[in-house]
Amino acid sequence: MTPNEAVNDSLSPEAGRQVKAAHRHMWALGDYHRFATTTVWQLGPVLVDACGISAGQRVLDVAAGTGNVAIRAAKAGAVVVAADITPANIEAGRRAAAAEGVQLEWREADAEALPFDDGEFDVVTSCFGAMFAPDHRAAAKELLRVCRPGGTIGMMNFTPDGIAGDFFRVLGRYAPPLPPGALPPVLWGHEAHVRTVFGEQLAEPEMTRRTYVETASSARDYCELFQQTFGPMVAIRGSLADDPDHLAAFDREFIDFVTRSNRGTTGDRVEIHYEYLLVVGRRRE
Repeated sequence: MTPNEAVNDSLSPEAGRQVKAAHRHMWALGDYHRFATTTVWQLGPVLVDACGISAGQRVLDVAAGTGNVAIRAAKAGAVVVAADITPANIEAGRRAAAAEGVQLEWREADAEALPFDDGEFDVVTSCFGAMFAPDHRAAAKELLRVCRPGGTIGMMNFTPDGIAGDFFRVLGRYAPPLPPGALPPVLWGHEAHVRTVFGEQLAEPEMTRRTYVETASSARDYCELFQQTFGPMVAIRGSLADDPDHLAAFDREFIDFVTRSNRGTTGDRVEIHYEYLLVVGRRRE
């Protein structure tokens, strides 16, 4: 699907509720905090710096996971609220924040219906989080609504090109199909789609494509990390438990993905370079 084909006006309320219930359950599977700290934890400070987060600012991190960005924003001296749809992530995030010696507020929340007042925050962020909300326009509207006029919105979104797109295609062949009207998360990695869903309310957006690297000592170790800790993969493998041939095919496809994506040059070491779109803009006054 291209940005021009993405018309998000047919997702029924019931379908939306079902998708969110499935997400709440799915992201609680495995061990998301272990997964995040092994893979994307390095990106929290990058988004904090890109948004210019500093002491005294009021910051909301949407679909915060276990605090990748939120904990780093609190370390910068901001007053932070971390919102996530999955209670298990919130509990793990509280433990992680305590271990880091920082205080922040944790709230269970849906990215498409945030329980905060209009213009309540100076900065609103989301790192590979709000992109998974099924109704992209609704999520964008909420990010804008809770940000004060002139405030900053910052996102990191996987792009549909290259390795990240390949990753989602492999999982998508075995996951249940999205309901009509729900949009693929990687559309958020298209600059044109970001402009479309935010419209004129996101002023002067800067959008840059960057990469980060996930590593493991071997392809098998990398696969086992995902099988044990990454909720969507745990859910897919669980759904295939009664179909061993199909499960084996999925496992083979994933290790093939890891092998062809590997840029490591030392022994069995795995280095996979994922591309993402960094979006930083202002809410128009």
